[in-house]
Amino acid sequence: MSSPPPTMESLILQLHDIAAVKFGNFKLKSGISSPIYIDLRLIVSYPSLLRQISQTLIAAVPSATPYDVVCGVPYTALPIATCISMSSGIPMLMRRKEVKDYGTAKAIEGAFEQNQVCLIVEDLVTSGASVLETAAPLRAAGLKVTDAVVMIDREQGGRENLSENGIKLHAMVKLSEMVRILKEKGRVSEETEKMVMKFLEDNRKVSVPLPAAAEKKAIVRLPYGERAKLAKNPTGKKLFEIMVQKESNLCLAADVSTAAELLEIAEKVGPEICMLKTHVDILPDFTPDFGSKLRLIAEKHNFVIFEDRKFADIGNTVTMQYEGGIFRILEWADIVNAHIISGPGIVDGLKLKGLPRGRGLLLLAEMSSSGNLATGAYTAAAVKIAEEHPDFVIGFISVNPASWPTGPGNPSLIHATPGVQMVKGGDALGQQYNTPSSVISDRGSDIIIVGRGIIKATNPAEAAREYRLQGWDAYLVNCN
Repeated sequence: MSSPPPTMESLILQLHDIAAVKFGNFKLKSGISSPIYIDLRLIVSYPSLLRQISQTLIAAVPSATPYDVVCGVPYTALPIATCISMSSGIPMLMRRKEVKDYGTAKAIEGAFEQNQVCLIVEDLVTSGASVLETAAPLRAAGLKVTDAVVMIDREQGGRENLSENGIKLHAMVKLSEMVRILKEKGRVSEETEKMVMKFLEDNRKVSVPLPAAAEKKAIVRLPYGERAKLAKNPTGKKLFEIMVQKESNLCLAADVSTAAELLEIAEKVGPEICMLKTHVDILPDFTPDFGSKLRLIAEKHNFVIFEDRKFADIGNTVTMQYEGGIFRILEWADIVNAHIISGPGIVDGLKLKGLPRGRGLLLLAEMSSSGNLATGAYTAAAVKIAEEHPDFVIGFISVNPASWPTGPGNPSLIHATPGVQMVKGGDALGQQYNTPSSVISDRGSDIIIVGRGIIKATNPAEAAREYRLQGWDAYLVNCN
């Protein structure tokens, strides 16, 4: 026969008995000093109390609250979440506080599916920072986080901070209630109760502390010249060599309204760039001689042409799109790119026509638009396909290769990153921008792709030169 549920009064008195509730002067994670400190790490040594707390805690979550899995905030809440999982049969996940750079390098351990709802379990909430630190990797892994349950709410802004981040907080007990019970039972004096209440009144809103500046892990970069020797594709090799000769890792995204404008700006900025990116299907005045005219400019200023076609169909279809149609991309573009959504067959189809002409292919491993789906397993699949086709795939369109489990990876492959401007930010359509320095030095990319920052400039050639210098300086920092 199961024992009746413990009363809140009983749990609070037991916590006081084991010295899990202390009074004095304590510095909290949020940075403020507190006259009361709750050390719930002690409860792991009291299995009966741990079980009682777990039962009472999960009962604080309204029955209408949906969740598929639970995750305890490391480390104190892990045993509480484990007890909840074992008693309820609800699967548990574990967040790694320190993500390893070997093995699977996962931030979240356990079995789960995309879009499952995860309930976060915490022992104590002040500002809510620890809950948010756990919610971030859970959400990044594809889980939904809408609720958190905490044993003790210190009533110092955590509930409000979490609400602002889309998380509703459910508490087993509030700190003021806990102190009131301890006073009523003669465990603390009236003076101590007043001191704690005044402290709470004076600290009703504790901001989430900014993360401490972590020591940056330097990205040691193999020079482009050495990487040219490793490239197995002639266009990939040529691109590396151009970058060294021109001291440029700048690609112009020539997203202009007409073919005439494109040819004009290619002439203006050609001396500064290693690559020019086109969207030929947006040019209303395209003519069959466009490709030959652009190639003459490319040969004059020594840059390669990248048609941002983003092929995505099956192999047979992309073969025809690449070679035929009104654009005849194969004839004039050194490089094209492709999504891998249709599988590795898309590379086989493009390779069939492109490889005999010495052309190269970039795979879309990541995208710079907000909310895009090219993440995680999709990115890993792109890397695998690239490794299987080193004679044709020359690299990736990527956003933050330094964050990949393997880092930027094979040095023979190039990383090109779009969405680069002199200042960080975004536009109304979801494009996210990063600076040349952050893209090259911090994110481990090789080529900065700049569009509006050059095209919309009063002097495009001068703007291109500034971007080229910033991108190259960032590269040299890593080489040194």
